[in-house]
Amino acid sequence: MPRADLEILYEDNHLLAVNKPAGVPTMGVAAGRDSLLVRAKAYIKRRYQKPGNVYLGAMSRLDAPVSGVVLFARTSKAAARLTEQFRGREVEKVYWALLSGDVSPPTGRLVDFMTRDPRHRRVHRAAATASGAQEARLSYRRLAALPAGTLVEVHLETGRKHQIRLQLSARGWPVLGDRKYGSSRTFLLGIALHSRRLAFIHPTSREPIELVAPLPPAWNQIGVRDV
Repeated sequence: MPRADLEILYEDNHLLAVNKPAGVPTMGVAAGRDSLLVRAKAYIKRRYQKPGNVYLGAMSRLDAPVSGVVLFARTSKAAARLTEQFRGREVEKVYWALLSGDVSPPTGRLVDFMTRDPRHRRVHRAAATASGAQEARLSYRRLAALPAGTLVEVHLETGRKHQIRLQLSARGWPVLGDRKYGSSRTFLLGIALHSRRLAFIHPTSREPIELVAPLPPAWNQIGVRDV
């Protein structure tokens, strides 16, 4: 596999961060199937001529149709220390989304409770007292109103599965291309949700690290530009 299949954002002896393309699962696929983890392991194995299995711990995951920053730990020590940061909600996770509908007010904080629906591979809003309900929190701000939709920046406070997609859609602002959560519009590739920025403390040097993922070409083609 050529390196061109991975857009590397950061790399050292402890970490590997890449810009995941839409349409590629992060991990969890059947043996022999393509995923970002498979590509990243093949890259590490080839670049460093590692024999046997390559260790890579996925510190962040994105749904297959979502693009953007994904962080891997290259050692178990780095994985353990980063896991503590994620659990302690010390990692800053910022997404960009292009939405249908009039996003008003222009800034806000959304709090919901969610339950999983494994049969249909989705989540639902639920009462706080519902069995298995988990609290989901995020804040957002409107960045621009474009012909294709409204661009917003989302700061995640919790990291629930499909959280952004559900919470925004529940307000009448589905992510473009996200038919599972109510979008009637198409997007060129995947859905218009991008993990834009990930900020954390390096697990060994203790230096602050900020990773910013450039937007995919599909966004540029409809007038969204990196700023």
